Amino acid sequence: MSNLPAPTVTVLELIEQMADRLDAAGLTFFDGYGQGTTNAFDEAAWLVLWRLGLPVEDLDSVSNQAVAQADQAQVALLFDERINTRKPAAYLTNEAWLMGVPFYVDERVIIPRSLIAELLDDGSIDDWLSDETRRVLDLCTGNGSLAVLAALTYPEVVVDAADISPDALAVARINVDRHQLDSRIMLIESDGLAGCSGSYDLILCNPPYVNAASMAALPAEFRAEPSLALAGNRHGGTDGMDFIRDLFQSVATQMNENAVLVLEIGNERENFERAFPHLEPLWFETSAGPDQVMLLTREQLA
Repeated sequence: MSNLPAPTVTVLELIEQMADRLDAAGLTFFDGYGQGTTNAFDEAAWLVLWRLGLPVEDLDSVSNQAVAQADQAQVALLFDERINTRKPAAYLTNEAWLMGVPFYVDERVIIPRSLIAELLDDGSIDDWLSDETRRVLDLCTGNGSLAVLAALTYPEVVVDAADISPDALAVARINVDRHQLDSRIMLIESDGLAGCSGSYDLILCNPPYVNAASMAALPAEFRAEPSLALAGNRHGGTDGMDFIRDLFQSVATQMNENAVLVLEIGNERENFERAFPHLEPLWFETSAGPDQVMLLTREQLA
């Protein structure tokens, strides 16, 4: 038996080793690697630093730090779970970040990744708001991330955060409490607008919109998420627009005169325009391009 000490591994070297494992495992690159990062190295860095209890936002300060054998073994087990189960990394850490803000997540909700967060952050929506903007609705709130970001962005507003899923609302409650916004965010169990009481000045909605063919082809990481929050074919349709059809039937009645709806539809612009040829929304430029998030006025929706 050799008495030679085990080779020293630094944090950076361990991350590189784990990134190679992720690449070799053929994990899916799809709208963000594992719903949180865009490549194997970034995800490996996130998981390694999280497992070691090191600051996930500051790799440079710890990159040359030696990692004990026992800690290496714990990291390896975490990556075994990521690879073998194909669960998104955020489900393993119970944390996801959106616009630099941390949120609790678990299998009861989809991983927060809405492009609407970018628009809140960069002020793209602000020109359609005014000093009188007071009531905001985050429809299909999921884990509550957009409701929290809206409340943080606009300190003068109150937010209704609605979702059909009691499980999702339980997760949203964790995040509302975590950010100490319980006095400004009300959680509402609601199928679409049924449980909401307008009128609203701003409605944010990242609804289920994935079409039937895309749902059937989702990779394992995305099949780990609640299909209720993804599939837009609630009435047996195939184009992913069923929820939005229902929404457009009544949304104008719950909007104030100058209110706007900011609606995310992912890669479904072609299906949207086929379903609603009479509408001419304003399309926002986002990191995913100019075809995924739109703005509609009350006048257009009436």
